[in-house]
Amino acid sequence: MADIFDVIADATRRDILQILLDRYESDSTISHGGTSVSEIVTALGLSQPTVSKHLKVLREAGLVAVREEGQHRYYRLEYSPLETVEDWLIPFLSVDFDIAEAVGLGEHAALTDQAKQMADAIGHAVADTTHRVSSAVQAVSKKLGK
Repeated sequence: MADIFDVIADATRRDILQILLDRYESDSTISHGGTSVSEIVTALGLSQPTVSKHLKVLREAGLVAVREEGQHRYYRLEYSPLETVEDWLIPFLSVDFDIAEAVGLGEHAALTDQAKQMADAIGHAVADTTHRVSSAVQAVSKKLGK
């Protein structure tokens, strides 16, 4: 399997993920059935072979799931592989608190060390719980054949 960072480094693949996310958020009926390849092709203005090539990479990385219906393919977003990216990014996003403190914005602008540790612990607990719930839902869905 390709490294998740290599997979999302490509702008077209990120655009596809964004389309799938937008469709998921805007219409719950589409989210369960997925988005067709032709809808993605139309949204991006790219050729079908190009979109299919990128969808294959996303599928192999576990970022999308596909449902086949005759000759048609419907794709939906899979969030769990993105947790690796989230875990990697979190320390970088928390740097802002240290910078605010370093430039003298005062104790009110920056978190105390104890607050940072608490926020970090809460963030990790939420991410871990989200991952466990997502994994459990996927396992149940597979057992039910959905």
